[in-house]
Amino acid sequence: MMTTPSPNSYAGYRFPAAVISHAVWLYFRFPLSLRMVEEMLAARGIIVSHETVRQWGLNFGQSFANRIRRRLQAPGDKWHLDEVVISIAGRKRWLWRAVDQHGVVLDILVQSRRDTAAAKRLLRKLLKKQGWVPRVMITDKLASYAAAKRSIMPGVEHRRHKGLNNRAENSHQPTRRRERIMKRFKSAGQAQRFLAAHDQIANLFRRPANTNAADHRRNQGQAFLIWAGITGLAAAA
Repeated sequence: MMTTPSPNSYAGYRFPAAVISHAVWLYFRFPLSLRMVEEMLAARGIIVSHETVRQWGLNFGQSFANRIRRRLQAPGDKWHLDEVVISIAGRKRWLWRAVDQHGVVLDILVQSRRDTAAAKRLLRKLLKKQGWVPRVMITDKLASYAAAKRSIMPGVEHRRHKGLNNRAENSHQPTRRRERIMKRFKSAGQAQRFLAAHDQIANLFRRPANTNAADHRRNQGQAFLIWAGITGLAAAA
């Protein structure tokens, strides 16, 4: 059954659901700054400040992402895990990310360390969110993954080879683009909140590899139908 926001979700907002959901979609779907979204809306005669767009992203982004997660098909049985360094307020932090074999982002976690404890936190978060254990876990040769797997998921096959993990490494590229547009994240909390919503919205509109034009248009149409459902636009139509 499709879950849609209550009509009261938009209560108290001066702009209608169609405008708010479109602004949130633009901000999380494309590498745009808040001021770019403000200008794109202004070109359509919608005068709204970039600060309002920011508040819409905070208030609606994660709830939309949660609904997308519930609507999408179950992920694949191979989990690719990887970590990349990001700079936040002049300090080094580690962004841990897990994707399946199809490139669907399963979850992300911003942490201060790159050690076994951090790897365990990621695995526990994944198991809690996914609700099941993968058949295979694929990582680079960081020893922390092996130690965490032995403790958290001892029965799972673990493949450790840098060349096998290109899918997870490539999944960091959109984050790098957003870092540049946003002039880096201001805090670990901001990075966690933004990327948790960003990655799930990207999952919905992701174009799988080797998809022909007809299949892409069909998948894109289905994605927009799901978006209309989870943002309440379908109910308002």
